Amino acid sequence: MKMRCFFPSRLRKKHFISSLSSLLVICALLLLCLKVTVKNSVTIEQYGTTAGYDDVEPPHRYNIDCNAIYNMDPAEVGKSLVIRKQGGVWVQDENLINLTSNCPRYLRSRGYGAVQVSEEEQAFPLAYSLVVHKSASMVDKILRAVYTPNNIYCIHYDLKSSELFKEAMEGLARCLPNVFIASKLETVMYASISRLKADLNCLSDLMGSEVKWRYVINLCGQDFPLRSNIELVADLKKLQGGNMMETSRPSKYKKQRFSFHHKLQDAAFEYIQMPVKTDKAKEPPPHGIQMFIGSAYFVLSREFVVYVNTSTLARDFLVWSNDTYSPDEHFWATLTRVPGVPGEVPRAQADVTDLMSKTRLVKWSYLEGPLYPTCTGKHVRSVCIYGAAELNWLMNYGSWFANKVDPKVDPVLIQCLEEKLQEKQRLLVKAKKSQPKTSSSGKC
Repeated sequence: MKMRCFFPSRLRKKHFISSLSSLLVICALLLLCLKVTVKNSVTIEQYGTTAGYDDVEPPHRYNIDCNAIYNMDPAEVGKSLVIRKQGGVWVQDENLINLTSNCPRYLRSRGYGAVQVSEEEQAFPLAYSLVVHKSASMVDKILRAVYTPNNIYCIHYDLKSSELFKEAMEGLARCLPNVFIASKLETVMYASISRLKADLNCLSDLMGSEVKWRYVINLCGQDFPLRSNIELVADLKKLQGGNMMETSRPSKYKKQRFSFHHKLQDAAFEYIQMPVKTDKAKEPPPHGIQMFIGSAYFVLSREFVVYVNTSTLARDFLVWSNDTYSPDEHFWATLTRVPGVPGEVPRAQADVTDLMSKTRLVKWSYLEGPLYPTCTGKHVRSVCIYGAAELNWLMNYGSWFANKVDPKVDPVLIQCLEEKLQEKQRLLVKAKKSQPKTSSSGKC
C-alpha cells in the first residue's frame, strides 16, 4: 500500500489571514477597556462532578465562551488575552497525585464515565505512545482528550523526571485500566537514540497488549488533538493500511546528522547531555538502505510495527543509528521507503513534507505570512506555541494533532479544544446511533 498524502485546503487562507490580522488589531484596542472590567469578572468554574468529594478541587475552567472564540468574536478573544496576561492557574503535580489516590474520585472528576464511542470506533481501536517528562496536569489533559475505553495507551516517562511527576504518571496508569507505564524506561537525552528507544519500548509493549489496535500514534507533552476519536478513525480507515509520516530526501546539511559519528556531551540545559558531531565519518547504512528524513511524529499501521519489531534490517538499522543526531527524525522516514514494507512509500515517490503529512501541525515562524497566519501565542526556537485566536484555524486546517500548546502560554486554547472536541465526539456518536442499520437480505 502507498501512503496517501492529504493536502490541506488553502482556498480561504488569504481571507483568513487578513481577517485574523484585523481581529488582532481590534483585540489590542479592546484589551485596554477590558483590562478593568474583565479583571474582576473572569472566574474559574468547576468542571465535571465531584459529588461526595468536597475535599477535592476539580479541574479549573475559565468563564469563557469557546463558541465565540471559535467564531473569532473580538470581545471574547479579548477576554482570553486578559486571562493569558493574568497568568492562568498552574496545577502542580501533587494535585494529580492526590486526586488519583482515590481512583473513583479521579474518574468522576474528569468525566471518564461520560465518554461515548460508536460501533465503528469499537471495531477500530487505536494505540498511543506518550513520551513525556514534565507537567503532569498537561499529560492528564492530553490523555483525557484522546481517551476512549476501547483504545490502549502506553506512557513512557523520562527516568530523570521529578519523583512527583513519576508518581503522578503511575497514578494515571493505576486508575485507568487501558493505560500503562512502559516496561522499560529511558533517560532521554536531547536528539539522541534514547528518544527513539522510548517510543520503541512502548511499541513493543503495545504489541503484547490484548487490544488488537489498528494504528499507533505517538505524542509528546506539548501535543493536542485536533480531531475527535470518531473523526480520526474515519480518516485512518482511508489510509487502507498505509502509514502517515514525513519522509523526504535529506539536504546536504541534514546528511551530516548521520554521515559522522556523534558523541554525547554535557549540555547546559534540562536535557543534561546531547550528541555532538565528531570528525569521524560513519560507514554507509546496512543492507544498502537509502536514507530519508522526516520528524519524530508518526501514525503507523499495526503491520508496519510488526515489521519493525521482527525485521533484521530494522534491527541492524537501529544499531547503526545509535551514534547519529536525532535518529527519530530519520528512522521512521527511512524504513517506510524500504521496498516491500507494509504501507511502503516507493523510493521514487516525491517527498512527503510536513505540509503534506497530517500527523502534526507545527507553525514555523519563517512560514508565517506566506503559508500560515501569524502566531497569536509566542515563539520558542522558531516554533509557535498557539494562542486562543488560532482555534478556528487549527480545527479546520486538516491536521490531526497540533504542536505546540502550553497552558502557561494560553490556557484558554486548551480548554476550548477540550470543549469543542468533546462536543464533536458526542454529536457525531449520537448521529451514528440514530442512523438506521442496513440489513442484508438473503435466502436461507
